This record gives sequence, C-alpha cells and structure tokens, in this order.
Amino acid sequence: MGKSISHTGASMGYGWNEEKDAKVVYREHLAGDNPKEITQEFKIIQSQNHRCEKNTLSFVLSPTIEDGQELKEKELKEITERFIKEMKLQERQAIAFVHQDKSHIHIHLYVNRIGFDGRAYKDNYVGKRSQQAAEKVAKQMGLTTVREVQQEKLNEIKNVRQEIQQIHEKVITELKPKDFDQYIKFMKQRSVELIPSINKSNQLRGFRFAYKGQNLKGSEVHRSMSIGRIAERMGFYKNIAQKIGKENTMLLLGKTIGVSPTLAANIAQKAIKLAIKKTIGLGMEI
Repeated sequence: MGKSISHTGASMGYGWNEEKDAKVVYREHLAGDNPKEITQEFKIIQSQNHRCEKNTLSFVLSPTIEDGQELKEKELKEITERFIKEMKLQERQAIAFVHQDKSHIHIHLYVNRIGFDGRAYKDNYVGKRSQQAAEKVAKQMGLTTVREVQQEKLNEIKNVRQEIQQIHEKVITELKPKDFDQYIKFMKQRSVELIPSINKSNQLRGFRFAYKGQNLKGSEVHRSMSIGRIAERMGFYKNIAQKIGKENTMLLLGKTIGVSPTLAANIAQKAIKLAIKKTIGLGMEI
C-alpha cells in the first residue's frame, strides 16, 4: 500500500511502536532516535515547500506469512532498498520499521515527499505504482507476488465452488428434498452450511453457502444455485409457491420469515413454469 499523508508525526509514532516489536531496518539522511526527532528532521526539509500539505509518503510492504517467516533483517532491508529504487525515491529522507508482533511480518516505510531541492515527489497513482514496484521486488528476490497469491485464492475458490455444486447435485438428485428445510439439513450433513441472506427490510433474499472457509452466494457458486432455481429443482408445489408470491413470507426452519417481493415473484414464477411443464409432459390440456 502507498499513499501521501499529512499526519507525519502520528503515523511515524505508530510505525516506531515498541509494543509491536518495531525495529528500524532502514534509514537515510536521518539522525534522530525517536519518532518526534525524525518528524522534526522531516519538517526542516518540508518547510521549503509550503504548498504541499500531504508531504510524507507512507508505504506498507507485506510479504506473505510464509515468506515473512524466512526473512531476516538483512533481507527486509534489501526489500526496502529495492522498493525505494523502483519508486525512484533515492536520496531522500526515509526510515523503515518492521513490525513482528504478529505472524504476518510487514514493513512500514516513510519517505519525505519533499526533496532537498524543495520539490515535491509526484504522487499521482502512487498506490498503483507502489503495487507494481513491490511486485518487481518480489520477483527479483524470488518472493511470492500479489498476483500469485490472488491466483491461488481464485483457484481455491474455484475448487470449493465445484465441490459445493457437486454436493448440491447429489442432494437434489439422490435425496430429493421436498422443501428448503430438508435441503438445508441434507447440505449440512455434507458439511455445507446454508446461511439465509437477509436484507435491511428483514426479508430473505437468498442463501449463502459456507464450506471449507469460503462463504459464497448461491449465484457465485453456480447460476443454477439461486434460491429460485433450487425451488424449481425441488419441484416446489405450485400452491405453496403462489402463497409465497402473494404473502411475501415463507416457512423456514420452523419460523415464518419475510421474503423480498422480487424473490417471492421469482419462486412463484418458476413453480408455475414447472407445473406447466409437468402438465404438458402428461399430455393434458392447460
């Protein structure tokens, strides 16, 4: 993460927090021994440029938990130096602290946005540029990049989605639940927990599926797993569906709950379509 800030002293005090086992891993053109002294040194240079209000650059460099556990002080300093070079922030006042209070080690880096010539470093798209610089540093040092972490998470979610859908299909086709209560029960027996999604008007909008640490909307799992389509697959009775559509309520786990008008109409519509299909299938006139 990267951004320009105006609250240099407060932010510096957070970075240099002994309770978080903060340790200085990098400093440039600074002599102070505490946050107050460092802030004052920044201000001496910043006094050359009164127009720039957000005159300090703040960055957080976060290796993955696994990478962080292997990194020593020397490597943490190298990460900071390489990052500063990629951002073209050399020859500026800068200080970096590593926080080791949690398993997720991370570096807080503060750089004076005002150079010794009084000019302000251009901070347009500094957040995006800092991400790109961090990715380059990670590749240079053989560390896991953000893209790799994101791809890993996407692959994990993809696998979970497929497993949930497979469990759903088995429940629908083999156990043939007659209502949502049975469906919820059968899914839970297979480690998939259904969580009712309630809107601000205290009405049911659908279900979320919790499985293996993931929590996904039915439509995120698969388009066939919206609550309306689940009702259709279960063969929801036409009269029950019409009652839901008329009253905007339904019985769920022994309680009468509100149903959003859109969802109620959707359930009723799908049930009517199903009834028509069954009638046509029997060769009867409608």
